[in-house]
Amino acid sequence: MTDATTNGAIGAGTLTGESLRKFFERDAITVSRDLLGCHLTVDGVGGRITETEAYFPDDEASHSFRGPTKRNGAMYGKPGNVYIYRIYGVYWCLNFVCHPGSAALIRALEPETGIPRMMERRGTDMLTSLCSGPGKLCQALGIDIAINDRLLDRAPYAIAPSAPVPIVSGKRIGITKNAEAPWRFGIQGSRFLSKPFR
Repeated sequence: MTDATTNGAIGAGTLTGESLRKFFERDAITVSRDLLGCHLTVDGVGGRITETEAYFPDDEASHSFRGPTKRNGAMYGKPGNVYIYRIYGVYWCLNFVCHPGSAALIRALEPETGIPRMMERRGTDMLTSLCSGPGKLCQALGIDIAINDRLLDRAPYAIAPSAPVPIVSGKRIGITKNAEAPWRFGIQGSRFLSKPFR
């Protein structure tokens, strides 16, 4: 884990149109850091993003490493496009496109709105467990492939940046290639992470 730093996110209302493009049309590390603290909702259900990971086209762990395919086509969309994929044949994962072929994986979220719906979908009333991992997050927010490949300023999505937050970084989780890259980011001290930073 690196020493805590602060990201550059600022409060500016919901991101739409040009503001959405400008926020996401940057390198995936910068975007992944600045997404921390942002408020994300899907059909009115959501909360504060607490953990992200960055992926690049020249990154062997990235879906875009071997170029565009039918599966990863949304990853080559416009900045702020949504890329959803399934892992282990069961769990959905939510990503936001930065430059084409690069993206930020949303790993965890602090629930704030629509919590009863999250609890019903997840089958638990443990607040810290509702969105503490990419698969859990998607289940809690009702995310699946039906809402893939659309911009974050289109329904059912909405995202708004926050004031800067203290962040920590470390190795990404669940990968075997390029596993040493410190491209996982989280809000320092948050109880709403998929795993602690070490």
